[in-house]
Amino acid sequence: MNEVKEALRTVEQHYKLFLQQQFTFIAALQHTRENAHDMIRPVASIGQVQSYMDHYCNNSTDRRILNMFLSICNDLSKLCHKLEAVHPGNSTTNGILERCKLLLSHSNDLSTIRAKYPHDVVNHLSCDEAKNHYGGVVSLIPIVLDCMKEWLYHTEKLPRHMLHNVSGRSALSEKRAPEDEPARAAISQNPPSVHPEAQTSISNKDCVRVQGSKHVRKKHPNDTENHNGKLKSPWKPPGRHA
Repeated sequence: MNEVKEALRTVEQHYKLFLQQQFTFIAALQHTRENAHDMIRPVASIGQVQSYMDHYCNNSTDRRILNMFLSICNDLSKLCHKLEAVHPGNSTTNGILERCKLLLSHSNDLSTIRAKYPHDVVNHLSCDEAKNHYGGVVSLIPIVLDCMKEWLYHTEKLPRHMLHNVSGRSALSEKRAPEDEPARAAISQNPPSVHPEAQTSISNKDCVRVQGSKHVRKKHPNDTENHNGKLKSPWKPPGRHA
């Protein structure tokens, strides 16, 4: 979720820079429309702006600002996919995402959409520009950003186990991982030790050591003899006979 929020903040920063150049954007659209002899119909889709830049743009300033608009739209499309990866979806969040996808489709008709208060992008246009030419295209990005913020609002109210980060791991697991890290580190750095008394006990027990293919048993100091005078242990000292 944090990755999605950071991506959204980055897009918002780019949009703020673009918003400061709205008049440059409108001028670029006006120039390219004139070059395309397309002065009657409104600028109604992302694909139309792409076509103007590719085929009818004659100066670097117009190309830069048109490309900036298209780049922000592309970043928003990528962010839609991230939102889908974070949350499997319910009726509310899925509806918001579908609206975002539709708005960002290159062929979608934007001519009727209008960004409302607190956005003032439409107010910076003349009445004719707002109504007949650019009201929709300047409203696209702020409306999509608002939709994504609404998606975040609804998603953060959902149970945490329903969330997934972009890589596919659950948000709950992601949260627990750092908490478990010190314990895992302690285990790896401090292997279980044997108490000194336990070590002494182990060293004093009868044991069998493998030397090549032979098994040799050491006599315990406390081995005793049975009533026949023989050791209870089967061990025999070298040079003696039973």
